[in-house]
Parts: sequence; C-alpha cells; structure tokens
Amino acid sequence: MLSVLSYGRLVARAVIGGLSQTDSRDYSLVTASCGFGKDFRKGILKKGMCYGDDACFIARHRSADVLGVADGVGGWRDYGVDPSQFSGTLMKTCERLVKEGRFVPSNPVGVLTTSYYELLQNKVPLLVPEHNVWLSAAALHSSTTPIQSYTVNLIIRSSSVAAQACIVVLDRQSHRLHTANLGDSGFLVVRGGEVVHRSDEQQHYFNTPFQLSIAPPGAEGAVLSDSPDAADSSSFDVQLGDIILTATDGLFDNMPDYMILQELKKLKNTNYESIQQTAQSIAKQAHVLAYDPNYMSPFAQFACDNGLNVRGGKPDDITVLLSIVAEYTD
Repeated sequence: MLSVLSYGRLVARAVIGGLSQTDSRDYSLVTASCGFGKDFRKGILKKGMCYGDDACFIARHRSADVLGVADGVGGWRDYGVDPSQFSGTLMKTCERLVKEGRFVPSNPVGVLTTSYYELLQNKVPLLVPEHNVWLSAAALHSSTTPIQSYTVNLIIRSSSVAAQACIVVLDRQSHRLHTANLGDSGFLVVRGGEVVHRSDEQQHYFNTPFQLSIAPPGAEGAVLSDSPDAADSSSFDVQLGDIILTATDGLFDNMPDYMILQELKKLKNTNYESIQQTAQSIAKQAHVLAYDPNYMSPFAQFACDNGLNVRGGKPDDITVLLSIVAEYTD
C-alpha cells in the first residue's frame, strides 16, 4: 500500500509530466487557392479573389489566420446582374474586418453577421443596362425577383478561443479551429488520411441552400433569406499537419470524399508550392468531372435520392482553399 506521501509524489509527477507534454508552439495556416469559373478561363482569378461568381479571401491578424469562400449564383446574369459583385464584396468586407482586428476569433458567425449587416446598411442600386436592381447577398434559386444571391462558408482561425472567418482560433496558442457555415459550401479536416471533421450542409430542400439576401426595396418579404445567425458553427482542436480544405459546392457536388482524399495523398510537405500544386490538382479534377455527362456525381446522386432522374457532373464555379496546420513563423 502506498503511503500518502508516496501517492502525492506520484500524482505530482503525473501532473508535471502532462504539462511538459503540452505543445507551447504557436500554430499557423499555410494556405493556397485555386479555382475555375464556369464561364471563365480556367484557374484565372478575377479582381478581388473571384473564380467566376465565387469569391474567397485569405487574411492574417496578430492572433489568427482567417479564410473564407462565398458562392455567387450565376443565374442572376439573366437579369443583367453580376453575381460576383456581392460575393466579392462580402469577402472583401470580411477580410477588412479581420485586418482591422474587428472580430473575436471564437465567434466566426460574428464576422459573417457584421459583414452582412454592413452591406445591408450601405446597399446601393446596382445599375445595369436592362435593370435597376439592388445589390444582394443570397443564394436564391426559386424567385423571379431580380436580386443577386450567394451561399457562404466561413471558417475562422485565430488565437483566442476562436478565430477568423473561415476562422480558426487555433489561437495560434489554443490550437483550436472555429468555423461557421451557412449554405452548401463547406470544409473538411483531414488527419492521417481520414476525414476527422466536416461542415454540415444546410438545405431548406433539394438544391435550395440556406442563404443571405438583400432584397430590392419593397420586396423584403418576398424572397428567401436566412439570418447569418443560422450559420452552423463548430470548434475543435487541430494538430500540426492537419489538412483543411475549404471550398464552394462546385467541388463537393462533383467530387466525393474518397476522390478528394486520393488527391490529398499527393501532398508531400507543408511548403506553399506543394500545397498550391495539390489545390490545382483537386480543382482541375472537379472541373473535368463537372462536364462529364456519364459520371454519377454526388450532386446527381443527391438528385436521384430526391426522385429526379439525373446523371452527370454539375457545371459550376469551383473555389478551393487548401491549408495545412504548421508551426507559426514570422
């Protein structure tokens, strides 16, 4: 039987041993982007980090790395509206808030909310040859009202208990990732070749994701619009070497997890060039599959599950942000 003194020494050693194993290093994200606009040249960024009507941003603050993607709805081009205007403006606003330090790392929904309401308060008419419409931020699939739409995935990474707009709060010190997702864009966290965390897709019904909207004057109640507070949020620990893939639905509608994991096996190290090559490989494969009429894509399978006879890929804008959790260096 152990004496009280001996037992106390063993407990003290266990506590000290546990503390000594705590990783005191700051973490960071090494991130590369790639994408394809459905109606634009492959892999070419429009001004403002936009691939077609998708948009994205990558930002860094003292305590956090922040990245996000937004999905613009191309169908509004039929009304003379450029869908990338809103998605691009939303992402630029998120980026500015992060760089100004106007965010709480553990509250990525707050970044999305502040950005959205800033745009809502400052909306101005978007003049086009055919129509005088208002700038909108939504993914509207079933209305004839000429407003602009998009869905958003935002992940925040940062150093307090929270983080960025794809915001990660890894704190750089707490090593935690905080995420917020509204709609059908999303993220995967891969460790040891397996998906260990993923976002939940938000759909009202088939092909109608959750969405933000800024309606034209007088039409506020006539269009589908979700509150940014409806975004799904999560927080969890990450480890050095974890792979975080953030993308719009153009990727996930065309590539199932097993294909994405196969491509990620090509990622050999954490240098930017390797990450960029892998991001390009993933985006390129999704782009090719999107135009394969005989391919049973995840989107086609989902359509069949909802009683529709659909086959083939889903042509769409594709945006991929590929990140690796690495030790922070100035």
